[in-house]
Amino acid sequence: MTEPLPDWFLTPPGGWTADDMDDLPPEAPRMELIDGALVLLSPRTRFHSRVMRYLANALEDAAPKNVDVLAEMTMKPGKHQRPEPDLLVYEFEEDADRHLDWYRAAHVPPEDVLLVIEIVSPESRERDRTTKPMKYAAAGIPHFWRIEPEDEGPAIHVYELDGATAPRYVPITIARERLKLDVPFPIDIDVRALTTRR
Repeated sequence: MTEPLPDWFLTPPGGWTADDMDDLPPEAPRMELIDGALVLLSPRTRFHSRVMRYLANALEDAAPKNVDVLAEMTMKPGKHQRPEPDLLVYEFEEDADRHLDWYRAAHVPPEDVLLVIEIVSPESRERDRTTKPMKYAAAGIPHFWRIEPEDEGPAIHVYELDGATAPRYVPITIARERLKLDVPFPIDIDVRALTTRR
């Protein structure tokens, strides 16, 4: 016999809001909010974990002083949206990191985000390829990367926001060996090393 769902898991009238997620109990599993519905996040694969760690380190090394890289941090692009990208890169005001409130924050304002990165897993393909990029574009986030596992290794799909009409991402490149970009800051990443042990 299965146990009943806890009371906190029941959808409130009108659906969940981004602010509701701040009131979830500590024992709640990792979740994100898409269109007012809670989405449970599955455990990561080795590919996912390794790529996320390597990319976070590479981006931190390349980032200017007022730019930070966070893994699995949510943002609130709308009342019923609180996605959790695998990585997000954002700007902050100089010396903001000296204040305790800065460290207590449970989300990053979307207007501060420069780049979001999703690492595709079998169960997240639709969300990572379609649903979440649409939400990020609507929030005005200028850069989006999607990492896909391929037979020969990872591929980084790079997109930039095209706000000329409706906000949407346009493809810039697909990198399978080396990724060199000037935006959002100078970046040079050995893509083949993403899954290679040092």
